[in-house]
Parts: sequence; C-alpha cells; structure tokens
Amino acid sequence: MAEACYIGIDTSNYTTSVALVSAKGEILANLKRPLPVRSGECGLRQSDAVFAHVRNLPVLMQELETLLAGRTPCAIGVSAKPRDAEDSYMPCFLAGVAAAEAMAAGLHVPLLRFSHQNGHLMAALHGAGASEALFGRPFGAFHVSGGTTELLYVRPRGLDFSVEKVGGTADLNAGQAVDRIGVMLGLDFPCGPALELLAGENTARVPKPRVSVKGMNCNLSGLENLARALLEKSGDRALSAAYTLDFIAQTLGTMAENFRAEHGPLPLLFAGGVMSNRRITAALAARLPEVFFAPPAYSADNAVGVALLCRARHMAEN
Repeated sequence: MAEACYIGIDTSNYTTSVALVSAKGEILANLKRPLPVRSGECGLRQSDAVFAHVRNLPVLMQELETLLAGRTPCAIGVSAKPRDAEDSYMPCFLAGVAAAEAMAAGLHVPLLRFSHQNGHLMAALHGAGASEALFGRPFGAFHVSGGTTELLYVRPRGLDFSVEKVGGTADLNAGQAVDRIGVMLGLDFPCGPALELLAGENTARVPKPRVSVKGMNCNLSGLENLARALLEKSGDRALSAAYTLDFIAQTLGTMAENFRAEHGPLPLLFAGGVMSNRRITAALAARLPEVFFAPPAYSADNAVGVALLCRARHMAEN
C-alpha cells in the first residue's frame, strides 16, 4: 500500500523550495535552489525572480518525482503571499501557486494556501524542536530576512497561527542591511553565510553598537553608513562584518526585552534567513531566557513549514 504524504511549495525572493513530509510529520525532502543574482548586485527585480522560479521549479519537481515512488500525495500546500493579511502580495509567489495548482489538478488532490511567514514559523517550530513546548501557547516571534523584519505576537488558532504584527523595522530590513554591507565588502549576494565567515576572522575589539530602538520598533538604515565608516577608519573588513552582525543582534535583543516588558515573559521563536546566522543567535541566547532557534536548513527560506501546515490542516479536515 502506498504511503500517504504531503507536498509544500514556496517561491520567495531568494529561493525556490519544494518539501515532502510523511503522514506522521517526518521530513522526507527539503529541496532548494537559490535564485541567481549577478555579482555586485543586491537582489532581483520581481519579474526576474518569477522567471528564475519558472526555470527552477521543473528541476526540483524532477527530484521530487523520484522521492514520490511508493507514496501518494494527499494534498499540496503552497505559500501564496508574504504575510497572513488581505493586502499582502508579491509577484514571485505566483510562480509557486501556478505550479501547485497544476500539480493538485493533475493528482486530483486539494490545494491549500498559506502565507510565507506562517510557513517560516512552522518550519522554525519544527526545526527548533519547539512544537510541543509552544503548542497551544501564545509566544513572541521574530521573522527576520531580506524581505521582512517583524516582531509578531503569535496565538494558537487550531493547528495554524493567528499572527499580529506588534513591531519591526521602520525602514531597512535586517537581511537587506546584511546584503548591502556584504556587497560593499566585496562579497557575493546573498551575503549572509559569507559575512558570518568573514566576521569569524575578526580579532579586533568590536565597538559597542549604539542601536536605534523605540519600543518594539527599530531603524536599521543607518547601519550601512556606520559599517562603511568603520571600514574606512580601520581598513578591517572582518571588523566591519562583526560590527554589522553585533548591531543586528543588539537591535533584536532590545526589541525582545521591550516585547516582554509589554506582553509578559512569553517564549520567543526566531525565524527567517537572518536567524541562520550563528553569531547573532549566540548573542541572543546568551542574553535572553526561553528562546528557540531553528537550524539553518529551517531558518532560511524553505517549503517544509508549508508542507507541515498542509498536513495539519488536511488531517484536521478529513
């Protein structure tokens, strides 16, 4: 008898992702292909991102086909928009929706739509081993990436989430700052992993960041100028990289403490591509109690969370 399974598809600004999970919730596949960006550039136009996804999806689907041998998909899940809000929209997700609709129609199975953000939260819960610890409890969550820097108040809603944005950046996203400064330092986009490695080479004393945080909101647009000024003064690329990551960690830590001052000592979950940075997570773990971090495979863009949400909803409705 064929084994039941669930498929998730996510097409973000940075990565084409397809995931496969079993009926028991086991991760059978976490497939990804990054979107190509020319050296020296800091991102893609939406039209270029859609085109890249159209090229990547058939490759990932061929990999998935091999894994589906002996398995029967029960439903297809897809991230259809950035956030769980009526006005949330980004063209790059249309590529994933089109692929998911075609697959669901061909297999005669339901298509379930979710937000990219809720997929990140679900993947982070799973990757951090926090599903049981946080199930049925409200918690705070940071979604920190190139496209988003938000502080969320998350409440349980059945097997999904009710997400309220209570804070975040007023200008630049943390991932944008990482990429702009990384490109300034001669790294290729996306710059997160290379910037972390460069920061690890630093041996100089890192100046204490003077961050801009008011309540649960922050400003990050000044970080690029501060990192450039430090580079011009010191000539030390590794020092500027370390300062950049410490600035982001200090910013998030201050916002987290302000969140708890207002909402109580709730647990905190960190999701999004920037949270795969070990220097940032180590600083936050040393500063804050009861925090949960996912490993890089489940922090960076992925479709695992969407597949898990798809499984949970389909099993609850059938």
